[in-house]
Amino acid sequence: MGEAVSWLKTGTGLAQFTDFSPATLDSADHSNQPSIFPAAQTASRCPELTTIILTYNEAEHIIACIASMSWSDRIVVFDSYSDDDTVALARDAGAELYQSRFENYAQQRNAALAAVETDWVFFVDADERGSEALSAEIRQVIAAQSEMGWYVPRHNYIFGKLTLGAGWYPDYQLRLFRHGHVHYERPVHEIAVVNGAIGHLKNPLVHYNYRDPAHFHAKQRAYTDYDAGILYERGIRPKRYTPFTQPLRHFWWRYVTLNGYRDGLHGLRLSSYMAYYEWIKYRKLAAISG
Repeated sequence: MGEAVSWLKTGTGLAQFTDFSPATLDSADHSNQPSIFPAAQTASRCPELTTIILTYNEAEHIIACIASMSWSDRIVVFDSYSDDDTVALARDAGAELYQSRFENYAQQRNAALAAVETDWVFFVDADERGSEALSAEIRQVIAAQSEMGWYVPRHNYIFGKLTLGAGWYPDYQLRLFRHGHVHYERPVHEIAVVNGAIGHLKNPLVHYNYRDPAHFHAKQRAYTDYDAGILYERGIRPKRYTPFTQPLRHFWWRYVTLNGYRDGLHGLRLSSYMAYYEWIKYRKLAAISG
């Protein structure tokens, strides 16, 4: 397959809109595409920072996400052929737009890295938000520090409540990279492999995580299939009692060790939910282990 290119009109000019196949990603060149974001004018002597937002049907979040990252030199929306208004909204907000067929998360992030020429890349999910404090810290470290990658903490809002216990804070995510020094592996719960030292930022991304219990349960059910498979591939075989003892250990870990109790009934509920899905995961592992 080749590269199909068209131009989409934005409120401030033209943004190139490219349909990538694996054969054409490495040759894509958008270095001459003008940025519409103010930081590009004021930070021309600093390393170029490009925020990449992976999307699929993120119309609910994409405008607010782009607005919160407007301090980047460039904002790229890397879309998996959304069938809602994500692309139109991102275009109108001034982002650069690319589309690539989704195979898995590692593939999609690697495709985005191959599509963009820049100095630094900051991966952000559509349901995450940046801040001026985070902007200032990132600008400082990419200009003055030698690390090739940076973890960023997150403030997770679960069911609309800021959740600081039970393992949801600091919830470090490895998201900021010097371009050319990172690639991704593993299809789900993808991991970034960085060629160089890694640091930790202090200022968090805001993450509007699970909307409600139904959203939480749908996600966790899907994760248990994958996680059970990973345990099986690692040679882990449960004892008869493991599906019963492991959830108890997990609850204690979440609620006590990771301070879930500090979030009150909210922390108790989340710790209980996660213990339940630990039980489901080990039952699935027992089933495939025979």
